[in-house]
Amino acid sequence: MNSVSPSAAQYVGGVMQDELMEGRRQQQQPLDRQGSFGLRTPQTLDPSSRDATGEPDEMDRLKAKLMSAWNNVKYGWTVKSKTSFNKVSPVTVLGHSYLLNSEDEVERFRLAFVSRIWLTYRKDFPQLEGSTLTTDCGWGCMLRSGQMLLAQGLLVHLMPRDWAWPDAQQLTDVDFEVFRPRSPARAGGVPIPSFGSPRGSNTPEKSPPSEQRPKCSQKKRPESVRDRQAEPVHHRLVTWFGDQPSAPFGIHQLVEVGKSSGKKAGDWYGPSIVAHILRKAVAKTSALHNLAVYVAQDCTVYKEDVVRLCDLSLSQNPPDPPSQAWKSVIILVPVRLGGEALNPSYIECVKNILKLDCCTGIIGGKPKHSLYFIGFQDEQLLYLDPHYCQPVVDVSQVNFSLESFHCSSPKKMPFNRMDPSCTIGFYAKNKKDFESLCSAVSEVLSPPQALSSSKEKYPIFTFVEGRGQDYGLEGHSSNNSGPAAHILPPGRLGRSNNRRNSDEFVFL
Repeated sequence: MNSVSPSAAQYVGGVMQDELMEGRRQQQQPLDRQGSFGLRTPQTLDPSSRDATGEPDEMDRLKAKLMSAWNNVKYGWTVKSKTSFNKVSPVTVLGHSYLLNSEDEVERFRLAFVSRIWLTYRKDFPQLEGSTLTTDCGWGCMLRSGQMLLAQGLLVHLMPRDWAWPDAQQLTDVDFEVFRPRSPARAGGVPIPSFGSPRGSNTPEKSPPSEQRPKCSQKKRPESVRDRQAEPVHHRLVTWFGDQPSAPFGIHQLVEVGKSSGKKAGDWYGPSIVAHILRKAVAKTSALHNLAVYVAQDCTVYKEDVVRLCDLSLSQNPPDPPSQAWKSVIILVPVRLGGEALNPSYIECVKNILKLDCCTGIIGGKPKHSLYFIGFQDEQLLYLDPHYCQPVVDVSQVNFSLESFHCSSPKKMPFNRMDPSCTIGFYAKNKKDFESLCSAVSEVLSPPQALSSSKEKYPIFTFVEGRGQDYGLEGHSSNNSGPAAHILPPGRLGRSNNRRNSDEFVFL
């Protein structure tokens, strides 16, 4: 895996020192003097340096490109991006498996990855209320990861089964390679032309001319009429995450919702608080009437709470027809998988969760560096990285470009680098799916008896009958105190009366 040098950023008090300092400088500077990512970009103010159309001259464009490249490295995006996969082990992506030993399988994996919604840092969006910030660069990565988790749930909810983005074919650069694990030299890897770059001039690697590309780059999956017909829904879904105040799941709305938990623009958000922000944002919007979000409490999914949230026949105004009597549900489960580091005993369980069709991914990352995990190969997680700052896209325009909302660079990291604090997502379309979800997830949560060190088992989280206490988002305020979230065996739930910060967990 390619990574940024540890010397590129120092972490202090839960937030990168560089990011904190940049955030302070952004607030101190007048808006008209902020350049890329909210940073002051050296530019001449002499009108003679512009051409007659008001366009920047070549020197300004070069400076902007250099500043953009530098800040993307600084904020965690890897400029050099070619990830290696092997042909022997399957790659799992959100419940689907791909063995990269043929062109067809590589193409299936490519489409599966590119079709995920990619939401990253943006710059030059409308000012966030109560601040001078016009970018979330340096502080909004967990909100962006949460957006991607929600977006995947909406893709499953609204799009045809196994939908693939039809325009993914336009992304044809070589951004990863497949090799045999025991090859004498890595250089002998077989490059697979799969991904193109939406990053334009910021990408250091150029595509080879079409006549020089390997023949497999010309191979295309036949376009599905069903997938093409779903494109208006795809566009509408992306507009809900637009960087403008009116977007129901955009950065402006999420920051506004987060104020009830004591958070504000520029703060660092944990995976547990983001889960509650997403829940409240979905409940608040009128864009979705048949979808609810449930957030587990203290590593426990209370089935009766889910039923009361989803079963509309229990309401005073039951729907007509009765077939619409159950809301689809996204279930978010904040957990902590260890103390200061990931407990290796949970790695196999995380793998099994990502193999489930009902799983929508995991938000977490490396310490203080949020990522959205969508799969794995062997002992490495596959993820989408929000740490790439792109110009804002005006999603109110008809047929705006979707290219910057789909990632061309699959990335991996070892499981042992995963931060133990994370939130796991699931989706159930109807009551039958919810019952199947409970059964399937409970099965993978129970460790094999041979791995248990005692008679009692300690799953990551549990499903139980009955109802739990409703803490809500306000109960996760950084200024509030209350019982901590525990990882407890069945039968010992709810004994703690001492709640601390929402992202603190007691690991037993």
